[in-house]
Amino acid sequence: MKNSLEIVDAYGYQQCVSLGNGLVNLILEPNLGGRVLEYSRGGKNAFYIKHADNGKLRHDWPEPPGWTSPCGGRCDIGPELTTPFHPVLWLDSYKAEMVGKNGARLTSNDCNVTGIRLIRDFVLDENTGKVLFTQTMKNVSSEPTAFFHWSRTFAVGNGICFAPVNPASRYPKGYLVYGPGDVIDYMPDEEAAFSIRDGVLEIRSAPQRAKFALDQSEGWLAYLTRDNLLFVKKFPVYPNRVYGEIAANNVSIWYYNHEVCEIEPIGPVEHLNPGEEASYTEQWWLLDHPFPESGSADIGSIKKIVNSLI
Repeated sequence: MKNSLEIVDAYGYQQCVSLGNGLVNLILEPNLGGRVLEYSRGGKNAFYIKHADNGKLRHDWPEPPGWTSPCGGRCDIGPELTTPFHPVLWLDSYKAEMVGKNGARLTSNDCNVTGIRLIRDFVLDENTGKVLFTQTMKNVSSEPTAFFHWSRTFAVGNGICFAPVNPASRYPKGYLVYGPGDVIDYMPDEEAAFSIRDGVLEIRSAPQRAKFALDQSEGWLAYLTRDNLLFVKKFPVYPNRVYGEIAANNVSIWYYNHEVCEIEPIGPVEHLNPGEEASYTEQWWLLDHPFPESGSADIGSIKKIVNSLI
């Protein structure tokens, strides 16, 4: 396959980094939050792009009313509700550089309110649709810090999301649902939009409440688009470490209407002394897979595919 690594203009942004191998293409955008604008196969992008925002930059912080968060393959640090507002990491520019023949790095400016610098490394496999994504948090302050990896990837909407349920979950049904308002519902009512089948939570359409949380033991998520693409994330889970979200979950899913599905692995809390750093690596795959006419997938087939990915 033909491998490529080049600087391109994309989606209204300049100086993006494009990684390709003839099978998949990855476009990294350093101008607004250091994110991924494209993860595509056969010319079909699995990531949600709000084209009305193409080329827009945000320097009028805090966010004005009506401004939506950046789209595409975003990443962040948590906890969600107690981390100080940190636009330097979320909305500012990143330094982009090529690393080796098939890798690239995005590095944030130092964030004074968190004391953190973020380094994001992407390595595209030469022969498959696999990407290694590593986010490193470095404490650049003079005080100890305590944050964790929080991946917030927007996939295109109206697909099917798959999340294995921990058989020893602390949640009575194996998952929680957020809402209405600030409620965290540990005994949510079942509805037609989702169900657990063969040990996997399958979200087939827009649920009444968008946000789910799981305390996984297996460490994978998958999402099947209407364009017949299967996007898979595999990631480490640590049953004996502390997770810092309110529900101590290591996975969150936000399936919003039919517009977007946010796929969110969460890492454990990293206590860093000044100068220390900690990294968390996700493995991504983008595969061809038919979308079922029935709207409900063959769970056994999805699990077999995921288990075969190394």
